[in-house]
Amino acid sequence: MSRAIGEHRMIRSGEKVLVAVSGGKDSLAVWDLLLDLGYPADGVYLGLGIGGYSDRSGDCARAFAERRGATLIEIDLASEVGFTIPQAANTRRMPCSACGLAKRHLLNKTALDHGYDVLVTGHNLDDEVAVLFGNTLQWNMPYLARQRPALPESSGFARRVKPLVRLTERETAAYCVIRRIDYIVEECPMASGNRHLLYKELLNTLEERDPGAKATFLNGFADRVAPLLDDLAAQERDSVGTCSRCGSPTTAEVCAFCRLRDQATRPPRRRKKRRRDRSVHAEESPVTGGESRRP
Repeated sequence: MSRAIGEHRMIRSGEKVLVAVSGGKDSLAVWDLLLDLGYPADGVYLGLGIGGYSDRSGDCARAFAERRGATLIEIDLASEVGFTIPQAANTRRMPCSACGLAKRHLLNKTALDHGYDVLVTGHNLDDEVAVLFGNTLQWNMPYLARQRPALPESSGFARRVKPLVRLTERETAAYCVIRRIDYIVEECPMASGNRHLLYKELLNTLEERDPGAKATFLNGFADRVAPLLDDLAAQERDSVGTCSRCGSPTTAEVCAFCRLRDQATRPPRRRKKRRRDRSVHAEESPVTGGESRRP
């Protein structure tokens, strides 16, 4: 991991580091490694309101922070923004899409509000290859241009880095076992139908038949294709303005997070009761023999 940090200049001396902690193996492993490497890294945990799953993942994050004597910032979505991920799932967005949008917004906001220079996530090799595969299938060029191990800081954005980009899920799981780090093992109950899980299964099947295929795919993109997208990445950064509501970076007048919050907190519509026409003419309607039909 130290090689990835140095090669991509992820963290510089004296910078304040914030780790996005989910309670899973990857985020806890990267936090543990950073602390052992001498980086004074704090953690931030988002309470997503996903029932017992969120309770158990929060317990894992708090237990690790206590064990290492590290600072953990906790943010509860319901209290902070007025909705939970299950509520956001009732909008037009898929649950994982709504969750990802909320986490990106709140993690970046937390890093900036608390004066952190770098936001670290636990994305590993398997995660990155699945995202790359999906974006390549769709030929989503703006997303491909932004897929880097380290995204530089810019107006409204903290630097975002992924030190585990060279390591697989099995390796981070093995690390946590060896280090006796208790992490939440179960999959998020709202992840059912997530396309990236399907992509991971397909890519794991390929990896079994052709060992090293995933690393070759990701490294080939990073070495040969990503440099060709530098101009597009710069154009994307230059096109970013600020949300008229919350001030966050966006290419629209109102950012996607504010629109999601509007949808998730909107009161449910009341069904209009069908009003019965009790007029004398309706009761004696020759067409129905009773109550007249509504046009």
